[in-house]
Amino acid sequence: MPVREQQYVKVHEGDTLAVAFAKRVALSPIAVAYREYDAREQLWQAYSWSETAEQAGRVRAALEAEGLVPGDRVAIMLKNCRHWIWFDQGAGAAGLVTVPLYVDDRPDNIAYCLNDAGVKVLVVEGSEALKRLEAVRDRMPGVARIVTVKRPEGAADDRVRSLEDWLPERPSTEPPAGVAGTSLATIVYTSGTTGRPKGVMLSHQNMLQNAKAGLEAFDVYTDDVFLSFLPLSHMFERTGGYYLTMLAGAEVAFARSVPQLAEDFRKVRPTVIFSVPRIYERLHAAIQGQLKDAGDFRRSLFEFAHRTGWSLFEWHQGRGGWKPAFLLWPLLKTLVASKLLERLGGRLRLAVSGGAALNPTIARSFIGLGLPICQGYGLTEAAPVVSVNRLARNDPASIGEVLPGIEVRFGENSVLQVKGPNVMLGYWNNPEATAKVLDADGWLDTGDQAKLENGRLYITGRVKEIIVLANGEKVPPVDMELAIQLDPLLEQALVVGEGKPYLGALVVLDMEEWFRIAGDQGLVADPSGEKREKAEKFVAARIAERLHDFPGYAQVRKVALLTERWSVDNGLLTATLKPKRGVILERYKDRLADLYKGHGA
Repeated sequence: MPVREQQYVKVHEGDTLAVAFAKRVALSPIAVAYREYDAREQLWQAYSWSETAEQAGRVRAALEAEGLVPGDRVAIMLKNCRHWIWFDQGAGAAGLVTVPLYVDDRPDNIAYCLNDAGVKVLVVEGSEALKRLEAVRDRMPGVARIVTVKRPEGAADDRVRSLEDWLPERPSTEPPAGVAGTSLATIVYTSGTTGRPKGVMLSHQNMLQNAKAGLEAFDVYTDDVFLSFLPLSHMFERTGGYYLTMLAGAEVAFARSVPQLAEDFRKVRPTVIFSVPRIYERLHAAIQGQLKDAGDFRRSLFEFAHRTGWSLFEWHQGRGGWKPAFLLWPLLKTLVASKLLERLGGRLRLAVSGGAALNPTIARSFIGLGLPICQGYGLTEAAPVVSVNRLARNDPASIGEVLPGIEVRFGENSVLQVKGPNVMLGYWNNPEATAKVLDADGWLDTGDQAKLENGRLYITGRVKEIIVLANGEKVPPVDMELAIQLDPLLEQALVVGEGKPYLGALVVLDMEEWFRIAGDQGLVADPSGEKREKAEKFVAARIAERLHDFPGYAQVRKVALLTERWSVDNGLLTATLKPKRGVILERYKDRLADLYKGHGA
C-alpha cells in the first residue's frame, strides 16, 4: 500500500488566515483545492489553489477600490461555493473583517446583523436574495455596495453590482495586509434559540489554532476529499471543512443542496465529512423505514450484522472480548454494511458529528455497520471545537478528549469552562453579555454541564434547558427528545413542563408513516384536528415505550400532535437544525395550554 502524503502548513503565532492561505498556495499551487458542480455544463469543475488565490486577489482589489480599510466589515450571504472562499480570502488579505450570514435567515434578522456590525459591503447570490432583502432595504443604510454573484434581473437598488462588472481584470499582488494574528477576523452571529443573536468576535489565531489542533487529533492527507454541506456561515463547517483543509491541503467539494446530498455522496465519494446529527438521524430513519417493509430474514440479518459490528468495534477499542461471530464479519460487511457505506460514496474513513448531541443508539447503529463516527463538542465562542473522540479512542456516549492547547475546568453546578487560544475575544458591541460568560482570566462559561472520566468529557445537561417541574424535580429534556425521535413515527419532539406538575411534549409526526399506521389502528387521518384524543393517547403510549429507562418523574403524560414540520424556512429551527424552543412554544401556545388544562396555562 503506498504511503499517503501529508503536507501541513506551519502555523505561527503571528499568522493571519491570509498568511496561512498564501503558504498553502506556495506549497501546492496546482493541486485541486475546491470542486463545484457546474449546472450549465452538468459536470464537477475543479479549481486549484493558485486559481483560487488569483480570484481572491481580484476580490481584494475590488474591495480596496471601494475605499475599505483594515478593520472594516464585509458580509457574505452565500451558500457554500467557491465565491464564499474568494470573498473570505480577499477580505482577509485586505485586513477586513468578514460577517457570515445564513442565506435562509429572516430579512429582519439579516438587517439587524448588518447594522449591528456596521457592514459596508454585502455579497449575495442573485435576484432571489435581492427580492428577500427588498422588505428591509431602508433598514441597512450603512451598506454602500451589494455584489451579486449572478447578474441580477432589473435591480432597483443603485448599490447593486454584478460580480462580473465589479471585479477588476487584474488581481492585487500585494502581500497580505500587516494586521496582527490576534486581531479581529470575523464576527459570527449565533443562531440562538431565543432573542437577538450576539456577534461572536473571533481572531485569526482563534480559528487557525483550532484548525491546527484538529490536525493533531486526526490525520488528514493531500488526497483526502471533504464533502461540504453544512453552512460555511457556521463555525463547525468553516473551521473543520475550510480552514483545516486549507492547512492540510485537502480537496473540498461543495454539495449542491440537501435534497441532492445523496447523489453528491455517490458522485464525490468523500473520505471525510463534518455533519450535524440531523443528517445521521434522517439516514437512520430511512434505513428503519426500509427494514419495516423487508422480510424477517433481512431484518434479522441486519440486526445481527450491526450487533456483530458493534461488538467488533468495542473489542478494537479495548472494551470487549473477542467473539467467534467476528469471523463472519467479512461476509456480513459484504452483505449488509457495505451497502450502507456505498450510499455515502464507499470511501468514508472519518465522519465527525457535532453541533448537537448525537443519539447513542444511532451512533451505535452506524458504527456497528462500519461508519467511523467520532462525536465532538464545541460552540461558536470557542472557534468552535473544544473536544472530539479519536478514531482509536472512541466512546460514542462521550464528546471525546479535549483538543491540544485547551484547558477545561468545572464551575458551579458542574458547568464546563474552557480556556485556550481558540476562545473568542468577546461579543461585538455587547460588553455586558461578554462579562457573563468570559472572565478576566480568559475562562469561557459554556453553559453546559459536564463531567470528565478516563480522559473523556461527557455532557450531563444544559443549564438553560433544564426543566424544573412544580415538585422541584429537574429534567434535562434533550436526552428525552433524542429517545422519542428514535420512533420512525415521531420526526421531531420538544419536551415541555417548566413549573408544571408533569411533562408534556409537542410532537411532529412523519405523516407518511402516520397514514400507514392510522388505518390499522382506527385513528383519524388528521391527528391535530378536533377528534384527536385517541391519536394523542396512542402516541403517548409509544413515547412511554421509548422513555421506559428514564426516571419515573421524567415521563411524558400528555402530547400535542403537530403535522407541520419544523424547518429553517418557517423559523422553527436554527440554521444548524436545532429547535428554537422559545419560538416553537410561542407558535403553539394554544396547544401547549391544552396539555395543562386545569393545572394553569
